[in-house]
Amino acid sequence: MSTLVLIRHASTAETGRSLSGRLPGIPLSEKGREEARILAERLSGVAFTRIASSPIQRCLETLEPILRTRTTGVAARPEVEIDERLIEVDYGAWSGRELKTLAKDPLWTTVQRQPSAMHFPKGEALAAAAARGVAAVRERSAALGGDDVWLAASHGDVIKAIVADALGTPLDLFQRISIDPASITVIRYGGERPTVVRVNDSGTPLSTLLSGRRHGSLLDRIRGRSGGAR
Repeated sequence: MSTLVLIRHASTAETGRSLSGRLPGIPLSEKGREEARILAERLSGVAFTRIASSPIQRCLETLEPILRTRTTGVAARPEVEIDERLIEVDYGAWSGRELKTLAKDPLWTTVQRQPSAMHFPKGEALAAAAARGVAAVRERSAALGGDDVWLAASHGDVIKAIVADALGTPLDLFQRISIDPASITVIRYGGERPTVVRVNDSGTPLSTLLSGRRHGSLLDRIRGRSGGAR
């Protein structure tokens, strides 16, 4: 049985405001760099057998302080393996647009209520993005065994799809899952089924979570305001 530690990238200046997608040149913000530093501290006691990542800049920058805390040695500091299957959803024509504007688009209802049917204009189908993300983690997990623990850095909606798969939840219900920036999700693969050990652990105080000051993935950021399904 191998254990997957999934992390969402830390915050950028666009997090919670617009849909960055695969646009280049969007680094971590000052807040995001601090989130990444704290995340590295939280993971400092864990030796990872493998580390995989989306190729997007914000994921790689989130990994930098994590790698700096690793001691030398193959098990303690493996090379980062870029896996294109962990990349952000291709939001196509929606990329770079503000969420408050997108919430008025007729397709927003599809994203929220039937994401399995959503194909972003000039972009990717959510079902295809979910399938590649799930394949990436299941394939790597199957290649490991025993007490192996591995790390993957990805994006909110991809991680939500991976969690939904592990829970046996249909993709059409994945908007009920929230994944914050720099959060930790842990899934054990092996035996008869995956076991979800931890979801969206950002180390945030409960009082802050209850106040709604944290934000989940970009597409579920304004569900409440837009009337979308939860």
